[in-house]
Amino acid sequence: MSIMFASLAFVAAAACAALMGFAIQRGATCTVAAVDEVVARRGCRRLLALAEASLWVAGGLLLARTLEVLPQMPAGYPLGAWTVTGGALLGFGAYVNRACVFGAIARFGSGEWAYLLTPVGFYLGCVSVGHLFVLAAPPKLADGSPVLLAPAWLALAFAVFIGWRVWRLWAAGPASLSARVWAPHSATTVIGITFLLMLLLAGAWAYTDVLAELARGMTTDVAVRGALLLALLAGATYGGWTAGRLRSTRITTAQCLRCLIGGVLMGWGSVLIPGGNDGLILVGMPLLRPYAWVAFASMCVTIAAAQLLQRRSAVAAA
Repeated sequence: MSIMFASLAFVAAAACAALMGFAIQRGATCTVAAVDEVVARRGCRRLLALAEASLWVAGGLLLARTLEVLPQMPAGYPLGAWTVTGGALLGFGAYVNRACVFGAIARFGSGEWAYLLTPVGFYLGCVSVGHLFVLAAPPKLADGSPVLLAPAWLALAFAVFIGWRVWRLWAAGPASLSARVWAPHSATTVIGITFLLMLLLAGAWAYTDVLAELARGMTTDVAVRGALLLALLAGATYGGWTAGRLRSTRITTAQCLRCLIGGVLMGWGSVLIPGGNDGLILVGMPLLRPYAWVAFASMCVTIAAAQLLQRRSAVAAA
């Protein structure tokens, strides 16, 4: 019976991973694009969508705790200088790559095959970081997340919020339901929900964590987690095809170098923090871990600074 339950849980988790990949293709998930929206258009809709995805994970964890189905949560890490440095490297790598780890999945799913080198570079960065920085194993925080220590009435409040969001979608009418669900903001919410379900079914899972663990020689559940990564890529590719975005593009040497170098830089930053921006947004930030919020802020500031410098250089050269 336990084997059958584990098999069913894996199938459900794989379906969630594929749906997450589909949603990444449709959602406003790329941190580089979100920061560019702030810098170029003074808008913050993409950042708000990412914040709501974190909110859904946090609220879902509250409900899971109330229903006593909460799995073991990932440990938190202390806030320090490496946190800021890692966030800056993560941001600069995303700028070089022209997409964060979420955006790289979406671009791969749109037929930009060079972005397959981003996770390869990320893995190489995780492997090589010890040769560049003198690092000790990061201490883990012993205290629990304030979210999981919150009063039970907050779980009820979140249940009301879920009802309100579902009612808004349904009130729009069945004809426009699909269009509203897969609009960028709502699709980003789907990412948070599917990640939460995968967390309950298969434990905390971010594809950058899989690469980082492989780099450290950790092979626990590697086959299962690798299969979830393949499901994520398949979902993103299917999402690109159904959206009419799947166009096989010519791979150039410049693209390959950009994706590989960007991936390496993001891998370095991920180890220093520790955590990639997918794990920060969907694990650390929902659990109100200070290091995750500071690292994400450092990432965004670095991307914004690089984009502003690029714009000023372009104006000066014109």
